[in-house]
Amino acid sequence: MPSIAIIGGGVVGRCCAFHLQGRGFDVTVLDDDPALAAPSWNNAGHIATEQPAPLASIAAIRSAPGRLFRVGGALDFDFSAPGIYRWIWRYLRAATPRRFAKGKAALGALVANADKAWAALAEELGEPALVQNAGHWVLWESSKSATKGLQHWQQADIGTAAFAPLSQDALEVLEKKITEPLQGGIAFTGTGQVARHQALAKALKAAFIARGGQWLSQSAAPLVIKEGRATLPGGADFDKILVCAGAASARVLASIHPGVPLMAERGYHIEADCDDSLWPAGLPPVVFEDRSLIVTRFGDRLRACSFVELSSLDAKPDPRKWQQLLRHAAELGLPFAHNLSQWHGARPTLPDYLPAMGQSDKASNLFYAFGHQHLGLTLAPATAILLGQLLSGEKMAQPLAPFSLARFGC
Repeated sequence: MPSIAIIGGGVVGRCCAFHLQGRGFDVTVLDDDPALAAPSWNNAGHIATEQPAPLASIAAIRSAPGRLFRVGGALDFDFSAPGIYRWIWRYLRAATPRRFAKGKAALGALVANADKAWAALAEELGEPALVQNAGHWVLWESSKSATKGLQHWQQADIGTAAFAPLSQDALEVLEKKITEPLQGGIAFTGTGQVARHQALAKALKAAFIARGGQWLSQSAAPLVIKEGRATLPGGADFDKILVCAGAASARVLASIHPGVPLMAERGYHIEADCDDSLWPAGLPPVVFEDRSLIVTRFGDRLRACSFVELSSLDAKPDPRKWQQLLRHAAELGLPFAHNLSQWHGARPTLPDYLPAMGQSDKASNLFYAFGHQHLGLTLAPATAILLGQLLSGEKMAQPLAPFSLARFGC
């Protein structure tokens, strides 16, 4: 039975560990996040099958000035972050029409299988209720943004998802819970939601350990290379090593693949106690598009998420981001008053907004799966399936060449 160490216990690492174990690998997970503070467990829970196109695009560049934090938007840059100018240059290159088209073809094929992969995983875990397929809603607060937003979505490639005008009954339900008048909205179908992040994390870990897996509380230290093979610091030897360390992956790979252009794209959320009188439990994730804000209820807690803050992994949080979230909540009349908590964390984002998946050309036993940006939750089970095929030497359901680190020359 070949042994494999998986560095990182976020949603991608856990899904890979569980899937590879089912393929007969002797799997050990190295994870230093017992509090589940990573973005894997602190996002909106949205399974985004409507997002098959990379965010490195001409359209995103054109809209950027109006989305900047300095004018009230959710996009911000820390220009003191190491490597950010080279990252931006690579982003601009990736957004050219030819490169964007190639990236869209690769990412679109990956996203197209996301909902099926999630449904299969939830069934295998014996927890089908962890994944819901109620879609999500997108709302607009002005007639101008409603017209512009609807036109955008009508022209956008939304993959396997679909949408229709939000019903009057649904709008009335929302208008009873918020203080701002709504000028329109659409309801997506074919998208999903992870109902409870912590329950998912616990279920994946428990099932993995029950089948004989080892879980070590260990930080993601840089790998070393000896005689063409990657090894863990301290000399622990495994037949194969899979790096799924999220935004820390570039550091783990630094001595073998220097220069991986991985940026910490930070998000923020606020969360508060909630019951049905404040926000109905049956509502799907709700996007207030004018504010780049998504609101989701998880059990007895309501969460509001936002921000694309390109920064460094070790940078301190920006309190202004939480203040803006609280301002949005107050203006909308959202119930964020009881037992409030705040979070920030770093999504692992590469400049072309494609993940990094494949096998190292520097160390024969080294594999990687990271850089899923906003789609880590969406793509985790599909990623696990592809890495399982790669590590087992099977024919790939989808070529991984577009996701190779070789595209960055590292």
